[in-house]
Amino acid sequence: MPAIRVIGGGLAGCEAAWQAASRGVSVTLHEMRPVRMTEVHRTGDLAELVCSNSLRADKLDNAAGLLKAEMRRLGSLVMRAADATRVPAGAALAVDRRAFAAYVTAAIDAHPLITVVRGEVTEIPAPAEAGGPVIVATGPLTSGRFAASLAAAVGEDCLYFYDAISPIVSADSIDRRVAFRASRWDRSLGPEGAEAGGDYLNCPMNAEEYRAFHAALAGAEGATLRDLDRAQFFEGCLPIEVLARRGADALRFGPMKPVGLADPRTGRRPYAVVQLRQDSIAGDHYSLVGFQTQLKRSEQERVFRMIPGLAGAEFVRFGMVHRNTYINAPRALRDTWQSRTRSDLFIAGQVSGVEGYVESAASGLLAGLNAGGAAAGGAAPTAAPPTTAIGALARYVSHASALAYQPSNITFGIIEPLESPPRHAHERRHALAARALADLDRWMIAAGLATQAAGGSPEASRSGPGSSR
Repeated sequence: MPAIRVIGGGLAGCEAAWQAASRGVSVTLHEMRPVRMTEVHRTGDLAELVCSNSLRADKLDNAAGLLKAEMRRLGSLVMRAADATRVPAGAALAVDRRAFAAYVTAAIDAHPLITVVRGEVTEIPAPAEAGGPVIVATGPLTSGRFAASLAAAVGEDCLYFYDAISPIVSADSIDRRVAFRASRWDRSLGPEGAEAGGDYLNCPMNAEEYRAFHAALAGAEGATLRDLDRAQFFEGCLPIEVLARRGADALRFGPMKPVGLADPRTGRRPYAVVQLRQDSIAGDHYSLVGFQTQLKRSEQERVFRMIPGLAGAEFVRFGMVHRNTYINAPRALRDTWQSRTRSDLFIAGQVSGVEGYVESAASGLLAGLNAGGAAAGGAAPTAAPPTTAIGALARYVSHASALAYQPSNITFGIIEPLESPPRHAHERRHALAARALADLDRWMIAAGLATQAAGGSPEASRSGPGSSR
């Protein structure tokens, strides 16, 4: 039987294993946890989410929403798990992180063609030893020994940046006399959210409260970090205190923007607001949206309890900072997620130079399809059309400038533009989405892949396998 190896049991690795196994290929999936843990993971479950429980926007007028729609059509396990374990988050897709990981772990364990091997892999197996294609999906927290092997394999030093995660508080410790439930512009997930008043808890601030909070945050003491003076942070996930130091209003125009919200006590928009997003289906934990931080724990308690409604906050998890490793993808990868120097080696997930949970899973999906196809029948790996979100992401990673490369989220800006685009941005985004899904269907037919959603319209893709909609 044709076989492949997947190294890494995160979102990309699990998606890759699932896609290859779905093509009749035997998969050995290596995951070092819980034999060896990382600095941020807490369980041995596969696909454990650590930085956030949000998979971002889920509408077709957003590039991340389009990417999800395409993945649903391609039979994504990650999207099936997300739809089954989602929690209220307005127009975004957020999940119960424990239920999500448990869903993926159970699905992988139950698949007859996937064998999970627990323990650290310290080097990439040579072609003669691998027995088939190898997919590296070790994630941004790749161990030092394996990172050295990866750097040698791709012929390029690995790069890095520092990332941070947000604190989580107990729902019972939030003062509901102050925090009010609402979604921006009343965009709730569904009737349940609308009946409850919205999907987020909002802690409003007046001008005086905001200025005091901003001053305390900007002057708070951070945790000691090796190489801190040279630390690089991904621009899309800056620690909240770093953002605060960029100016007095940086937070009000960033994660604390009050637009689309009205305090029911005053009927007016607050000067600033801190949003809390449900972190579990039970609703017993809430995360501070956009409040990733590297502050000391004592400083987090002192400063974040200045937020109205959080004076008695009980911290279930403190924010923290960790180092992420990734390769210089434009020099190392083709748009099929193959290594440029070794055709049987695929690299996917955040270590491949993408940013975001969904983008990581999407890269694993294509790597799994291509590696599985190569193992099953010797089919040459193919790139998805650059007019699709999933294809555009692969093209960006493999064709961006290698001189100053940074991981990227999916955006409409990297998708091949329309020949005659509509004048208005909203219409243009929907036209891009409609073309993307139509082109994806044609590519899937040509590649012998079954379409997962009925029809070819954008809306049809919203109800993929396991969707709760």
